[in-house]
Amino acid sequence: MGRNYPPGAPLSIRGRAGLDFERAPTCSKVGVETKGFAMKIGELARLSGLSGHTIRYYERIGLLPRAPRDRAGRRDYDAAILAWIEFLGRLKTTGMPIREMLAYARLRAEGASKAGERRALLERHRVCVHKRLSELQASLLALDEKIAGYAGSTEKESRHGQRQQAKRRKV
Repeated sequence: MGRNYPPGAPLSIRGRAGLDFERAPTCSKVGVETKGFAMKIGELARLSGLSGHTIRYYERIGLLPRAPRDRAGRRDYDAAILAWIEFLGRLKTTGMPIREMLAYARLRAEGASKAGERRALLERHRVCVHKRLSELQASLLALDEKIAGYAGSTEKESRHGQRQQAKRRKV
């Protein structure tokens, strides 16, 4: 079974990089009673790194499924939502526009029958990510060359300054 991490441990250190977040089941889908796993928005915010405001916004626009409410009307989130939030974060990090994330979320909500469409959307986005990586690599190379140029001129300036100081000492 999985490891127990301290409350609030960032998702990035929990070893989830190899998991398929897109198909992560909710506790209710695997027949686990979710009452013991439910968390309020503050706990979800703390564990996910999102603010409560962002969580409510994502829910309102459809990136997150509507959370069931307790008797007092407060949201009760299933712990499995953390995997979906992490996947959304990865999509955001790679530059996927919210409208595409929303399209993906809608397809995900429709179930397995839309798996091909979800895959196609991710493959199109992957092409964009590769293009952006190429652009970033070219920019990084330009920065490295510029920095190397400064390093060369700094060494020359330093040697010139040392020669000037040596001349002054002789005088």
